[in-house]
This record gives sequence, structure tokens and C-alpha cells, in this order.
Amino acid sequence: MNKVLKVISYIFIIIMAIVTLFPFFYMISSALMTFQEVTAIPPKLIPESPQLENFKEAMKVAPFGRYFLNTVFVTVINTLGTLTTTTLAAFAINFLNFKHKNWIENILLSLLMIPFEIIVFTNFRTIAKLSLLDSYWALILPFLASVFYIIYLRQFLRSIPMDYYNAAKVDGASDFEFIRRVMIPLSKSTLFTIGLLNFIAGWNSFLWPILVTNTKNMRMISNGLSAFATEAGSYIHLQMAASTITILPILILYFIFRKQILEGVAYGGLKG
Repeated sequence: MNKVLKVISYIFIIIMAIVTLFPFFYMISSALMTFQEVTAIPPKLIPESPQLENFKEAMKVAPFGRYFLNTVFVTVINTLGTLTTTTLAAFAINFLNFKHKNWIENILLSLLMIPFEIIVFTNFRTIAKLSLLDSYWALILPFLASVFYIIYLRQFLRSIPMDYYNAAKVDGASDFEFIRRVMIPLSKSTLFTIGLLNFIAGWNSFLWPILVTNTKNMRMISNGLSAFATEAGSYIHLQMAASTITILPILILYFIFRKQILEGVAYGGLKG
């Protein structure tokens, strides 16, 4: 009976994996097809002759180079800012004793219940009043901190004994020295996971950039892809090529660092 259940489980996992991966496979395959192949009925799964010029044509139709640079710049700055604020805030909540500490932690937890879509227009009005629309500041400032990542790292820090911090203070180490020499090395995998997940979220962001930017020069890659899909019209093979260009860096990052991501998420979940 156990063997039968095991076989059924494996079959189910394989089927779900195929269902999940097929859209990515078809997107990349379609990006290498001609227009006639991608619109053929019945549909083709494999191109007869890979059309690499589709990628060049897609780059000519829309300024994906500019979108790519904008996205890399904004996402890297946001990720570094988030890692800094997350590290400092989680350290303070976990290791320091100050007035109303429990209240602050409870407020942070309650903020996790508020969807971003509810506060997006409040943030928009703030950015507009500061005259920062259609600028890098508008894309960066609201995302230099994350309550979710602060709580996530704080949950991991609970596994670090307070004796480490007390011993460091007895030895004359400052808080920043403790963070740099003890806390960061111990929470390296968790910080790596936070940084990578934040980078992926920033790369895929769509709603906020389209609200605060007005010109092509400030578009992020997801917004550029959406506009390109409209401009390219019925040229589905070019749309697929543009989609592949957009998603390829994230897929490469995932396959390179998938072990660290899974370890960080699993370890954080166990400790949480």
C-alpha cells in the first residue's frame, strides 16, 4: 500500500512539474519560431530552425536596453537598502531593550496584514507632494525597508543566544561591531535569501513603477514589456522573445542560487 501511494505521489509531482514548466518552455520555444510557426494550427512545440534574430528585432522595436539598466539600478539599490534597514531593525528588536519594544513589534506584525494595494495611493500622493514623480527617487524611496523581511530575520535571530551579545559587550565591542562580526556571519544564509527574494520582487514590480513614471526613459522592464505587447500587436513571436529577455536573468539567478534559497527558506521556516 505504501509503495502504491509513493508511486501515485511521484506521478502527481511529475504532472504538476510539467504543468508548471510548460508555459516557460513554450515561451522560449515560441521566441525562436517564425511568425508562421507560432500562429500555426495545430500549434508547434519545437521550431524547425531557431530564429535568434527575433531577439534582435525585439530589442529594436523597444528600448529594452534602457528598461534593463533602469531595472538593475533600482532593484540593486532597493535590495541593498532593504538589507541594511532589515539588519539594523531586526538587531534592535531582538537584542536591545528599550521602552515600548513589545508595542513596536506588535505594530510591525499588524502591518503585515495590510496589503500594498491599500496604501499605494497614499504613497503616490506623498511622492507627488515631494515632486519626485518620474524619477529614480520615486522608484527607490518607498522600498528601502520591508516589515516582512524585518520580522523574517528577527525570527531567525531568536535562535542566537543572548549570551553572544552580552559577551561581545563585556569585551568592549560596539553594537555595530557585534552586527558585523557576529550577527551577519551567523545569519548569512537568511540575509542571502532576503536579498535574492527582494531582488526578484523588485525585478518583477509592475504596479508602482507604472504609477510614478510617465516617460519611456524611466520605465522598468515589466512596464516596458507590457507596452511592447501593445506596440508589437500581432507579432506574437516578438512578444515571446521580449518576454524571454525579461525573465531570463531571474531564471539564471534562481538556477545558480536555488540551493541557498531553499536552505534559507527552510531554515527560517523551522526556526520560525
